[in-house]
Formats: sequence, C-alpha cells, structure tokens
Amino acid sequence: MNGISGFVLRHRLLIALLWLVAACGGVIAVTQVGDRLKENFAPPGSAARDANTAIVDAYGTGGEDKPLVPVVTLPSGLTVDSPQARPALAKAFAEGGRRIGARVASYGDTGDRRFAGGDGRTTFGLVFPPASGGAGGMDDGPDLSGPLADAMRPELPEGATLRVTGINGLAEDAGSEGPSVLMETLVGAGGALIVLAFVFGSLLALVPLVIAAVSILTSFLLVYAITGVTDVNFMVQFVVALIGLGVAIDYSLLVVTRWREERAHGHAGEEAVRRAMATAGHAVVFSAAAVAIGLVAMVAVPVEFLRSVAYGGMIIPAVSALATLTLLPVVLVTAGPLLDRAAPRWRGDGSRASRAWTAWTRRVIRVRWAAVVAATAVLGGLAFAALGLNLGEAHSDALAKSGPARDGITALQRSGVPSGVLTPVDVLLPPGTDAGKAADGLRGVRGVHTVAAPAGGMWRRDGSALVTVVPEAEGGTDAGKDTVRAVRKAVPPGAQVGGGTAADLDFVSKVYGAFPLLLALICLLTFVLLARAFRSLVLALKAVLLNLLSLAAVLGSIVLVWQLGHGSDLIWGISGTGSIAAFTPAMVFAFLYGLSMDYEVFILARIREEYDRTGSTEAAVVEGLGRTGRLVTSAALILFMAFASLAAAPIIEVKVFATGLGLGILLDATVVRALLVPALVSLFGRWNWWLPGWAARVLRVRAAPLPAAPERERVPA
Repeated sequence: MNGISGFVLRHRLLIALLWLVAACGGVIAVTQVGDRLKENFAPPGSAARDANTAIVDAYGTGGEDKPLVPVVTLPSGLTVDSPQARPALAKAFAEGGRRIGARVASYGDTGDRRFAGGDGRTTFGLVFPPASGGAGGMDDGPDLSGPLADAMRPELPEGATLRVTGINGLAEDAGSEGPSVLMETLVGAGGALIVLAFVFGSLLALVPLVIAAVSILTSFLLVYAITGVTDVNFMVQFVVALIGLGVAIDYSLLVVTRWREERAHGHAGEEAVRRAMATAGHAVVFSAAAVAIGLVAMVAVPVEFLRSVAYGGMIIPAVSALATLTLLPVVLVTAGPLLDRAAPRWRGDGSRASRAWTAWTRRVIRVRWAAVVAATAVLGGLAFAALGLNLGEAHSDALAKSGPARDGITALQRSGVPSGVLTPVDVLLPPGTDAGKAADGLRGVRGVHTVAAPAGGMWRRDGSALVTVVPEAEGGTDAGKDTVRAVRKAVPPGAQVGGGTAADLDFVSKVYGAFPLLLALICLLTFVLLARAFRSLVLALKAVLLNLLSLAAVLGSIVLVWQLGHGSDLIWGISGTGSIAAFTPAMVFAFLYGLSMDYEVFILARIREEYDRTGSTEAAVVEGLGRTGRLVTSAALILFMAFASLAAAPIIEVKVFATGLGLGILLDATVVRALLVPALVSLFGRWNWWLPGWAARVLRVRAAPLPAAPERERVPA
C-alpha cells in the first residue's frame, strides 16, 4: 500500500486528469446507457423460456406478457344467455382485438359459460396484445386499455358497463410514476451530505461525495462498454447509482476519518495520507474483495439477468475502491487541510475514540452473555420467518386499491369468477395435435377454471395451435403454481407450456437448485480472504456465520413486511403481496453478503490493530469499536437512505429489493456489529487471535500461536 500511495502522490496531476476524463465519459454514458439496457429475466435453456419465445415468434402475442381482461357488466334484464347478448359481445371483443392487433378469447367467440359469472350479467375476455419484447421483463409496452375500451364500447348493448383490468393495469394504477434513477441518486446524495456534515462539521464532508460521483460516472462508462458485448439488465442502473453512492462514501469515509486521526497525532501532508492508506487502505481493498466475492454467486448462475446485474455490482465496488486509493489521496494532500479548517471543536479532531461508543462497548462486554442471547434471539426469530418464503408474482390484492382495473377485478370476484383469470397459461401445441381434444383434456386438470381454444388465424398457424388455460388461482400462489405443474404433466407430447408462472418455476429451479453449492463456495472464499486479513481462523469463521444468520433474518423481514404485509400497507399503502419475486432473494443475498462485510472488515481490522498494539482482547474491542462505531453507523445510515430512495421506485419488485437491502444494513449495523460482534469477540478471548502454522503457510501470512494461558482481565475503565 505504501508503494501505491507513493506512486499516486508522485503523479497526482496525471491521476486527477485520468479520473476527470473518465468522469466526463461517464456523463455521456449516463445519457445513453438506458437505451441499451435489456429487461430479460427468464433463465436461458428453460422450458418456459423456450415456450414463451416460440409462442411470441409464431403468434406475436402471449408468452410472459399478461393479457388485458375486459370485464363487461350487462344492463339489468340482460344476461349472456339472452339472444342478442352473445353476438354483441363477440362483435365488441373482435373489434377491440382488431383495433390493437390482439388475440382474443371471450364468451362471444367460445360460448364457454365459464367466461361469465354466476349472475349471468358479468362476463370477461382475455385480450393478448402484441408482445412487448420484454421476454418476461417488466417492460409491458404501451398501455392499450384505453384504445381497447374505446373500440369495444360502441358495440356493447346499451347500458352495459366496461372496465378493463389485468395485472399490468393494477400495477400501473398502484403507481405508474416514481423518481428517476437520477432523482433517487440526488435524494440519496442529499441525505448523505447531511450525515457527512454531522460527522466532519466542515467542508470535508464534500470529499466523499466527490469520490462517489466520480466512481458512479466511471462505473456507468464501463457498463456502457459492457452493453456492447452482452445484454445488461435495466436494474444495473439502480445498482450502480445507489449502491455505488453508499459503497464509495463508505470507503472514502473510512480513509478520511483515519487521515484526520493521523493529522491529530501530529502527522501532516503526505505522511498523514501515507499512514492513513497503510491502514484504512488495506481495509478498503479487503472490503471491495468481499463485495465481489458475494457477487460470484450471480456470475456463476447461468441466468443472463443475474449475471448482468452481477457485472454492474462488481464494477462499482472495484471502481469505488480504485478511486478511494488513487484520487482520494490526491484530494486530501492538495485540499484536505483547507477543507477541514472550519471544523468546530465539539466535533473533535479524531485523536480520541468516541466517548459514546466507548461507553456502549464497555456495557456490552459487561453483559456479553445477555447481549449474545438477545441478539441471537432477534436474528433467529426473523430467520425463522424466512421459512415461509413463497416465490412468485405479487397477488392482485397487493396492487391498486382503486381505479378501473380494481373495479374490474372486484366485479369479477363478486360474480364468482376467480382472480386466477388474470394469469392465464398459454400452451403451444405441435402440428398434428387436435386442439379441441387437448383443451378437453386440460379442462379436467385440478385447479383449471376453463380452457380457451378458439379457431382462427390468431390461434392456428402453420399447423400449430394455441390453447389458453385459465386457472382458478393466481400464478403467484401455491395453488396457482401447483396448477401449472399439473398442466405441464397433462399436455400432449411435444406441447410447450408458457406464461409467467412457468417461467418463475423454472427460474427457481435453475437459480436455487445449485445454490447450496454456490453458497459453500462463497463462504469458503470469504473465509480464506478474512482469515488472511485478520490472521485469525475464529474471527473469519465468526464473520461468515454471522453474515449467513443476518441474511436469513433479512429474508425473514421481507416475508413479514411484504409477503405478509406487516408494514407494507402502513408505509406504502400496499397490502401483503403473498409472494416475493423469484429473483429477489438471490439479489439481496449477493449484495448484502458483500456490503455487510464492509462493516465487519472496518471494525475487526481496527480491533486487530489495537490487539497487536496492546495485547488485550477487551481493550482492543473497546478501542476498536470506539474508533469505528460512529463511522459504521454513519456509513450504514447513508446506505439506508440510498435504499430508502430506491424504495420510492414505482415497481413493486424494486421496492421489495430496496427494502431488503435497507433492513439488512440496519440489522447489520445495529444488532450484529454494535451488539453481537463485540460480545462474541470478548467471549472468545485468546481464541480470536489463533492462527496455527499450517494455516499460516496456506494463507502465506505470519502464524499466531494460541497463548499459553487464558486471558484474565477487566473491562478497561
């Protein structure tokens, strides 16, 4: 690290110019990268993806795209069985389909009484607009419900009521607008500035924000370059902007805090920077490596969506670490003292540990057993809730509470039509298959409400045929998924089952089937990295196990807040979703595993340093946490505000993802790092520092034999 610092300080002008060029390139990339991002979620090679692709290629509609569901309520005295009703309905739906180029199934063209409610007056149809090209993503194309309704109304009987519903319509009515990535980043940056101003009390608070801005812009430049080689998912822009904001500030905050401490101890100019980099710089390198290791899981999984997000996730900590190790020393040497000159005395000069955190740590050590039990109970209780995790699409009840789409599904349910009609399943039959016979067979499958197999060019092409299975339960429910599994078993040989639910089932199988092996690999790599960083087997093992417990607790929190609705309705006005998007646990794990390691490295690196200086475990814990507690709390608060800003996005899946990250950061910075870590380290005593010779040779570091006798010491006064 001294060599890097020396090179940077000798070539400070060149370093500054290189970063300036990269940032300017990033400004251009930010304006163009959005048009090059894709929205593919389904894993390649899965049966559902192949089916959806084949359906869209052959018919131009369906696949994972959800249909529009027009709901018609006939006037009093008229039912679907009335002589004039069916022709009018058939003409209305046909005209609506023609106007928007859609494939249609309704009571009018099928005569299937299952397309009508028990009252006989309420009927619905399935209208599949031209495919949006999202291939299972969140891009649902233009809203065609208005043109569809305009085309249908003149053909309906006088006095009939028409409401167009559907999963997409419900989601749009729940909130189609939200802050842009830029606005969310600016909100997060504003919150970060407030925290940094409190920490430093001077213009030095601007420095971490400058490093973050340069890191984010440079990362967007690299993402733009990657889009020319491979598909990159649209969620990367959120990852780079908001996680980049938090990570870059974290790293800068660590180095700047240590630089102020070195200056308070009498070191000035380049010497203060070199000394800060020799200690905090090492922690930054290990932290960035830990984040990257956490993302190895998503790179190893053969799913384009996760891989592309992982690429973006690996770029931002790498660029942030590089900017912190190169650009930040230049800024501190040239402008640091001037920017810090106005710091008020009450903020301190960094020469002493925080009194509040020192006192807190002493209390935790005194009641270490109680602290371990209490913290473990909290995390264990939340982790237990994760056992109820249900992966799938959000239920319709979790979407809009009012509006035409909600009125439509309400009218259907009141008439006895199940909400599963919102998530139909397309089945592509190979040439030579009798569509009518296949439909009759599928109608007998448990959980199927009805099956539509109309004739015509939108349903029969080149010898193949489409039939649409209408389930009773929505695809995001356990019953809905069971229905799709049963349909897959019941279809004729060679038939392909598409739809969003089938894609979710394949996603879960593809991603989480090999997850235990990937998890073992990640834990092993992390253990080796931390054992080398801390020169301790116990500290490394403790860090890995606590991370896993913390992550399980986060998943449990997501289940409680979103799936069961204990908080989502209060904060966002969204009822319990009943299920969580299939990709969410994988992404939350990958990012939180690395991000939470930041705090572990920050704290334990300083505790290790203090132990090497004093030889006392408890003194090292008190001083180490006293020095880093405020840093970790501030960094966590900044990240939390960034994720809170991300939670304002209009897409429910993004809200859930952001909530998981935010809760994870809070749990990690409070229950884990402020309570469980100091309690456990003080309990382990001399075993914290044990590194046998064989392990030291493997890790290529100096061995640390176990002390001959247990430590017997009092908590420092």
